[in-house]
Amino acid sequence: MAYVIGVDVGGTFTDAVLDDDAGTIVAAKSPSTPPDYSHGVLDVLELLAEQLGRPLTDVLADTHHIAHGTTSSLNALVTGNVAPVGFLTTRGHRDSIFIMNVEGRYLGRSPHELQHVLGQDKDHGLLPKRHALEVTERIDRDGTVIVALDEDQARAAIRALLDDGIRAIAISLLWSFRNPAHEQRLRELVTEQDPDVFVALSSEVSPRIREFSRNATTIMSTQIGPGLRDYLATLEDALRERKLTGPLLVMQSNGGAVAAAEAPATAISTVGSVLTGGVVGSVQLGHQLGHRNIISTDVGGTTFLAGLIVDGEPVRDTTTVINHHPINVPTLRVDAIGSGGGAIAWLDAGGNLRIGPRSAGAVPGPACYGNGGSEPTNTDANLVLGILSERGLLGGRKPLSLELARQAIDTQVAKPLGLSVEEAAAAIHAVQNAQTGDLLRKTVVEAGHDPRGFVVYAFGGAGPAHCARYAAEVGVDEVVVPLGPVASAFSAFGLASSDVVLAAELSDPSFVPFDPERATRNFAELEQRVRAGLERQGLTFSTVELHREIDMRYTMQLAEVTTPVAAGPLDTAAVEAAAAGFEERYAALYGAEAGFREAGIQAITFRVRGVGVLPFSPTLPEVAPAASPDPAAAQVGSRPVCLDAATGYVDTPIYDYGALRAGHTIVGPAIVEVPTTTVVVPGGTTGTVDHLGNLTLRTARVGSAS
Repeated sequence: MAYVIGVDVGGTFTDAVLDDDAGTIVAAKSPSTPPDYSHGVLDVLELLAEQLGRPLTDVLADTHHIAHGTTSSLNALVTGNVAPVGFLTTRGHRDSIFIMNVEGRYLGRSPHELQHVLGQDKDHGLLPKRHALEVTERIDRDGTVIVALDEDQARAAIRALLDDGIRAIAISLLWSFRNPAHEQRLRELVTEQDPDVFVALSSEVSPRIREFSRNATTIMSTQIGPGLRDYLATLEDALRERKLTGPLLVMQSNGGAVAAAEAPATAISTVGSVLTGGVVGSVQLGHQLGHRNIISTDVGGTTFLAGLIVDGEPVRDTTTVINHHPINVPTLRVDAIGSGGGAIAWLDAGGNLRIGPRSAGAVPGPACYGNGGSEPTNTDANLVLGILSERGLLGGRKPLSLELARQAIDTQVAKPLGLSVEEAAAAIHAVQNAQTGDLLRKTVVEAGHDPRGFVVYAFGGAGPAHCARYAAEVGVDEVVVPLGPVASAFSAFGLASSDVVLAAELSDPSFVPFDPERATRNFAELEQRVRAGLERQGLTFSTVELHREIDMRYTMQLAEVTTPVAAGPLDTAAVEAAAAGFEERYAALYGAEAGFREAGIQAITFRVRGVGVLPFSPTLPEVAPAASPDPAAAQVGSRPVCLDAATGYVDTPIYDYGALRAGHTIVGPAIVEVPTTTVVVPGGTTGTVDHLGNLTLRTARVGSAS
């Protein structure tokens, strides 16, 4: 028997799902263990082994592979907890990373911040100027060497960085994506002086046009590369000691995994790894349920994540923003706000109630955890409202203190606003639902879609408690809460479902109609790189899929739109078909009359995405059918619950999910308790258990009161 395991390491909890591809799926959840998250991974694997009744060493010996999503890279960048790095670039261009192409003032800022121009700044530099040095060299846009690399001067710059204690160097030269020879030689010069120094080249990390974003991407990848290398090495050594024979894979932002040994070289590709597992899981479950248009929502302890699946495929982006810097990373589009279960409720200078983005995290956690936290969170509010039981989380392994929750809300929110504790808790609940609804609206509408044509999938420890309300905020009246054996470990299920995905790209700006032979050469080179990368993964694939695409734009515009390109030889007709596809996609995003063909169309970046399909396809097993729709046998009692400030506390039936069967229908208001999460069924809503054990919530009338 061979297992596949997905491990999702969040800021608060670590989840894991094990599948044997023969109908057995088990899941587990354990607190994360910052700063060394590997301990939490081993803890949750032990819980999986306990459920199987086998020693962990035996389970790992029978494991085909582990797919691991980690927050360590993203957390390090966001918090600035990265080692100092050096930066080498072409003489005369060092200051591009400090000027920030003007973008540094507005990228990643909220609408509120954008309105206050005088309050904007660029104090979020990536490194001090003394660590950004120049080398004499120059390559032109055609890849021709205009000025040879001055190796003596380069050696002196490298020695200055090493003497200042630098152990990682980012190298990004002008037009290196057209000719990487000088970057490659600089790496050799670094290795000559110290072979243990970590080096990243922009021609390998981000071979894409635009100097500032390429520099920023390479520097950030260098900042997290050594830490990711050390973390994965520690984790993999611990797993090997426990008899793991299969590979350890690391999830990437593009929705696929890569071998742990390969990940540090392009570390920036892993920054969204833990964000994409839920989207991949939603695609997999959507296949089983027949849903092709899905809003995937993952609400954990720290963040609220929203992804989009259209016609069975996740929506993708080619860039993201981290710390106000543009990052060139092919990624599944996942929007995020700091609005998870541990998001802290606070009052701004105007006395307005805000939720997040700060989170209580795993340590100390919400006030009700009793670990020293004193600030109120969403979890504390849900406990006061009766949504959560004092028996607590993790099947009772983590009891909650109602007294501590009430105290935190009373001190920080209720008294300053002149509210009772109950009113303040209801306000926190309402604000949480409203701001998460706003994020969903942004996610769907900005991608050019009407949310009313979608189904919401809601998972994560905190998602099912709020999903009916935030879905109603955007006019969606059907919500699927994935339960069954995966429950709140659904993102880990997505990791276990993932294939190996590699991408290669190359900027080669040209005007439409461009030379088909030139484009064919570009794609052939990229396909060769992707196939070689897949061969290095140490895995046997059922099949390999190659997808070609070009980032295109109207002439003189900055924003590009990614356009698929059909397989096979390229000719003039194929080039025109790609241009037509670009215009169709542009119109869908920006409006039917927004395009202007007369301006001309440019092809900017060519890209190939390779998918190594693994011989595992985890699916949720079916559950036993109920004798009738009446769930009375699963009701374990009732308690006062407040789901709406207007109606106050209502005696609400509580159901044990473990006693529910396929076909049972619950009429709201009701609470369904699962060992790792809690589902709220508001008034005017029904919850039906489907054949896979998921709970489908349907609202009879959008906006109905509880």
